[in-house]
Amino acid sequence: MPPLLEVQNLHTYFYTDGGVVKAVNDVSYQVGEGQAVGIVGESGSGKSVSALSILGLVPYPGRIVEGRILFEGANLLALSDRDMQRIRGNRIGMIFQEPMTSLNPVLTIERQLTESLETHLEMSRGAARRRAVELLEMVGIPDPHQRIKEHPHRLSGGMRQRVMIAMALSCNPNLIIADEPTTAVDVTIQAQLLELMKSLTRELNVALIIISHNMGIVARYVDRVFIMYAGKIVESGPVAETFRSPQHPYTLGLLRSIPRLDLPRRDVLESIPGQPPDLAYLPKGCAFRERCTYAVDRCAEEVPPLVGVTRNQQSACWQAPISVTKESAGK
Repeated sequence: MPPLLEVQNLHTYFYTDGGVVKAVNDVSYQVGEGQAVGIVGESGSGKSVSALSILGLVPYPGRIVEGRILFEGANLLALSDRDMQRIRGNRIGMIFQEPMTSLNPVLTIERQLTESLETHLEMSRGAARRRAVELLEMVGIPDPHQRIKEHPHRLSGGMRQRVMIAMALSCNPNLIIADEPTTAVDVTIQAQLLELMKSLTRELNVALIIISHNMGIVARYVDRVFIMYAGKIVESGPVAETFRSPQHPYTLGLLRSIPRLDLPRRDVLESIPGQPPDLAYLPKGCAFRERCTYAVDRCAEEVPPLVGVTRNQQSACWQAPISVTKESAGK
């Protein structure tokens, strides 16, 4: 069976006065029907831009310059604006980082939910309102008949994010992209929202892409993980295997920076030294070389390709496979 989504050699650049920023620089990955995958990396690694590229929402002065994005067999990059409007919010739902800026402050929750139902599913105003109430109830918002009349500022951050989840699910999509979906809420509410997304997407057999910098979220809620650095995927694999035995020094560094209860208490958490490179002036060779303790001379001259290094894992590192014990991943 072909994958639901296949991103092939995607390049998305921003043409600025300071140079060409290669935000997404030759990224390829697949998502199967009903599969949950995670895209992880530091801020500026290209995670969100890769997601916006799928929906054709890359802001100016960004442009997709190369690659293909196949969704349900169709190349999204070859579709007209009208055809893409039929995809967005209908076949592919999106949950954005900050619901307060994503929801329209002057429209009621009802109007923001019913608009897509009327547009994509051609529902009447009454049928769309009844469906909107059902959606709010499904995502756990109490007293949905009253809440649907409210404006976004009258709701808490957690409730606003639940509304965003309801909007993403409203037209029965095959894929939902959740871009840092719990950034604006506290830890307790984060867990509730993630459990809600996990249960609903599995119940409805909806594929899910979670974009996050939080390795703990990814470990619990996805099946496969893609690690991004400087606009490229540097490692991919099943989440359990990748966390147990990372095959790229960057992944290892991310894991070592996480507090762990199963290891002796430490005074100071390790961090990855240095800073990510300027994407407008990427260094020759491996972009992670100057921060890497595994670097060799070859790393300064050649960009390592993403290749299979174990049965299920891929890594873009000249030193892979690297041998990492469970304990050393946390040291």
